[in-house]
Amino acid sequence: MSEGLLQQLIGALRVLPGVGAKSAQRMAYHLLERDREGAARLAHTLTEAVERIGHCVLCRDFSETETCATCASPSRDRSQVCVVETPADRLAIEQATGYRGLYFVLQGRLSPLDGIGPRQLGLDRLGARLAAGEVRELIIATNPTVEGEATAHYLAQMARASQVRPSRPAQGLPLGGELEYIDRGTLAHAFGSRSEAAG
Repeated sequence: MSEGLLQQLIGALRVLPGVGAKSAQRMAYHLLERDREGAARLAHTLTEAVERIGHCVLCRDFSETETCATCASPSRDRSQVCVVETPADRLAIEQATGYRGLYFVLQGRLSPLDGIGPRQLGLDRLGARLAAGEVRELIIATNPTVEGEATAHYLAQMARASQVRPSRPAQGLPLGGELEYIDRGTLAHAFGSRSEAAG
């Protein structure tokens, strides 16, 4: 017997991070009982986003255009590139600091056990940017986790191979923490107090 639409909806909502069976059920009931118009708007917007949002060809961040607004902006400092794991990390840095350089979004971190190597993170593209000679500093803002530190070490070696100075936000970031959850003051201070990255 095929699954009913209500169960399909509940199952679909469970793809969201942190949403278990009960939360998905509450969301489904809310949308159907109290906000069908909102549900229709959500469905339409989600479909549009999935179809139209891709990745910037330069930084790999989410973008509706081939090149995102940050990379296309003439006011950004092209001599600095900040490497982050996720678009949420980029947004946290953008909102909490006065950083005016460019970004490179890995969309993950090195994890050989999960089959995530340099190619999956687009490091060939980053390597080409570093080799082009315009970048003078690579700010490595990966999360202070085991995989994040391994990724940072790899990135620092890449930077040095292209005569680019690697740096790393240092003070105030807790080991094992995630950038998007760190308060703005701590993140701004850490970003302003960068040190040379090991590698």
